[in-house]
Amino acid sequence: MFSLSELVSLEQHENRSKLLKPWWEVFMDYTVVLMLMTSVLASTVQLSRDKVVCIPLNPLASVNSSYNPSDSLASQLPAHIAPDDGQNLHLTPSGRRTHLVYQQYVYVSQVCAHEILPWSSRFFPYIALLLSLMLVASGSFWLHFPHTSACIEHFLAILAKCCESPWTSQALTHTARQENLQDKPKVPQKSLHGHLRVESNPFRPFLKQSDSPTPPSPCPSSHSIDSTVTVRLTSSSAHFPTHSPPCPKQGISLDKSDGEEARALFERVKRFRSHCESSDVIYKVYLAQTIFKLLMVTLILSYIGPLLNAFSFTHICHPEVQPLVAYTTFQCIHVLSSLLHKLLLTYLTLLGLYGLLNFYTLSWILYNSLREYPFDLLKETKSQRDMPELRNDLAFLLHMLDQYDPLLVQHLSVFLCPDSESDLLDTHLEGHWGKDKLRDLTTSDHRGHTCLQLVALPQLPPALFTLSHLQVLKLELITDARFTVQVSDMTSLRELHLYQCTAIVEPSALRVLQERLEVLSIIFAHSSEIPSWVVSLRSLHELHLSGRLGRSWPLRSLRNLLHLRALVIHGMLQQLPGVLHEVAGSLVRLEVSNEDAKLLGVSSLKQMVDLTELQLRGCQLERLPSSLQALTKLQALDIHNNRLRTLGELSRLAHLNCLSCLRLSNNHIGALPACIGELKGLVVLDLCNNQLLNIPLPLFSLCNLQKLLLAGNLLERLPAEVKALQQLTELDISRNRLQRLPSELFTNCMKLCLLNVSHNSLRSLPVGISSLNHLCKFDLRDNSLCELPAELGRCSGLRGGGLLVEYCIFLSLPPRARDFLSNSCCLGSNESDLDDFPHFSPSQWRFSSAMESQI
Repeated sequence: MFSLSELVSLEQHENRSKLLKPWWEVFMDYTVVLMLMTSVLASTVQLSRDKVVCIPLNPLASVNSSYNPSDSLASQLPAHIAPDDGQNLHLTPSGRRTHLVYQQYVYVSQVCAHEILPWSSRFFPYIALLLSLMLVASGSFWLHFPHTSACIEHFLAILAKCCESPWTSQALTHTARQENLQDKPKVPQKSLHGHLRVESNPFRPFLKQSDSPTPPSPCPSSHSIDSTVTVRLTSSSAHFPTHSPPCPKQGISLDKSDGEEARALFERVKRFRSHCESSDVIYKVYLAQTIFKLLMVTLILSYIGPLLNAFSFTHICHPEVQPLVAYTTFQCIHVLSSLLHKLLLTYLTLLGLYGLLNFYTLSWILYNSLREYPFDLLKETKSQRDMPELRNDLAFLLHMLDQYDPLLVQHLSVFLCPDSESDLLDTHLEGHWGKDKLRDLTTSDHRGHTCLQLVALPQLPPALFTLSHLQVLKLELITDARFTVQVSDMTSLRELHLYQCTAIVEPSALRVLQERLEVLSIIFAHSSEIPSWVVSLRSLHELHLSGRLGRSWPLRSLRNLLHLRALVIHGMLQQLPGVLHEVAGSLVRLEVSNEDAKLLGVSSLKQMVDLTELQLRGCQLERLPSSLQALTKLQALDIHNNRLRTLGELSRLAHLNCLSCLRLSNNHIGALPACIGELKGLVVLDLCNNQLLNIPLPLFSLCNLQKLLLAGNLLERLPAEVKALQQLTELDISRNRLQRLPSELFTNCMKLCLLNVSHNSLRSLPVGISSLNHLCKFDLRDNSLCELPAELGRCSGLRGGGLLVEYCIFLSLPPRARDFLSNSCCLGSNESDLDDFPHFSPSQWRFSSAMESQI
């Protein structure tokens, strides 16, 4: 049993399939139906009245002459009727007399029906019925072929959505207005395809307006609806005014759901186009079907035509029944000969017409280029000149659709036109990304600059260029980021970030960016995605490049950036170009993060004598570059996350008097050389996550050292000479093997503010910790402590969360000290409880001195 919903879907599918049937396909369908009706009629008559009537031709001489038929007839009359009555009964038979009874006639007719009746008279109706059914099946084969039916059904579904979409009506209305304003309004304007007229009244658009919404246009599966639209358009154009002034564009807007649906439909049409244009199976199946039908018609006509001569009204029969009927020759007639002859003529006429239609179809296919659809008629209009040329199956489907109703092709062309998609995006952005919304999204960064970040938009909102106060603009995953001359209104714009976003800058906008833009950051997947206009930003101070820089994008092209001060590269550089000093002669900061790819050509650094900050991360360096000794102005050196094992070349940096920050974390350094004490200007020394077993005593001669980071090493003791670092404000010796701390640390390092000794093996704390008046953060977690000294209660800087320790150890303090430091401990001893206590990352422990802030 079929459900009602299934039957309805089948009916809708059949109605929608009619959109792809041109007039000759419809004519052939009607023709084959008439052929089927003719064959059914002939078969029905054949089944009901299939017989012949026979009479004898040669009477035999041995017939009994005494036989008087009138006597026999008179004897058979009823008794009350006398032969000599006055009634004129005409009982005497006329013609040739035979001597057979009715049963003999029936017998002879049955015998002769099988002997003399030709096979065409007996089987023609059934053969015609079978051939008609074959023609019916082959007529719609291309619509139901497994490799074509899914594509055709998908195409019809997309076409229905295109006709129902409100954006279709808006685009067609806008096109009609442009044509009406450009052409003379004296004569009603003819449509693109001749027999349709586009609505000329600009105040009666197809689409719902913002104040009076109307339901969307119906699905094209209804034929009456299409004709109604055509009539309405024609009638409206008939009343075109003689002279009408140019009307402004009406404020037509789409709902958010309608806009999203239209954008999704654009993507769906693109995917379907890429799929159909790669194959021509529908065209080939339709061509093969046409050839097959033409060959079948030719074959049928070749052997059914001669059957016309086989139909006759009289037949001579010689049955071998003389002993039974006494006659040898009979003259017979088939009772349906005349009717079957007329039906055969009708059938052949319809078949010939069917063949002519197939021949016309074949000539239409071969004469026209059906695998290309250039949209010539649409390109003639001034508003749709960018229509793409379609190929293969999609072009063939449009040609078939064009034969049914050209207006449907125009509806579909709206979603194939790139300008229509851009207009939709403009409408969507203007409606949902206005100036007020962009102002609400504007924030302030850590520097106090006004910042706006836009993510995953199809293009830049027009209202963006009205934000004159915006200083930092971040664009991420913008499909079409285009800067026009309107960027001149963004008078405060100084910083631009492009994350996976290819920006197009018009020449008029480029001149504005050349004068104002100071910081540019680009994240890309390949170096070919870097815009070419980057190298012309002559006012640029900082350039950040993050991605895979190949050899196809030479750094030499940055020579024009005369004011470039900082260059940051996050990618996989194969080598540091030797001409880097020519790229930006005034470069003072260079950062290279090479993602653990080996960096070659580091010797070219010696030519960059103006560098004050150098960072080489993840470059697989195994030793300090010898070219560093030429950088006499260097203030900060960061070579962390490499493969350094020894620091024998550290003595070459002794003459760098300006060097104040040295970061060598995340390497494989096993020991520090004694020459570390020669770097007298060091303020920050970072040796975290190495393999240090001890600390050389010359390190404690760095009297200016304020920040010492030794976390993540193999240290077992901290020398008492640490007391020499009296300027020390931050000390991180966590994740080591320390069992005790020297008391000199608490009695001499009076400026200590941050002290992290967590994840060690400390069993007790020395006395004198209360003398650290500036201590504000003290991390004691994950040690072997049993109790805390009571003098911790006198460290006023630790009050309010400065002491980090397990809660069970915190209870060892006197009640008074606990009350003083009541908010300074974590509330659990296990790892899950420690998550509730504030944790300070290494960046939060960072000390920002006056010297480092200048760096």
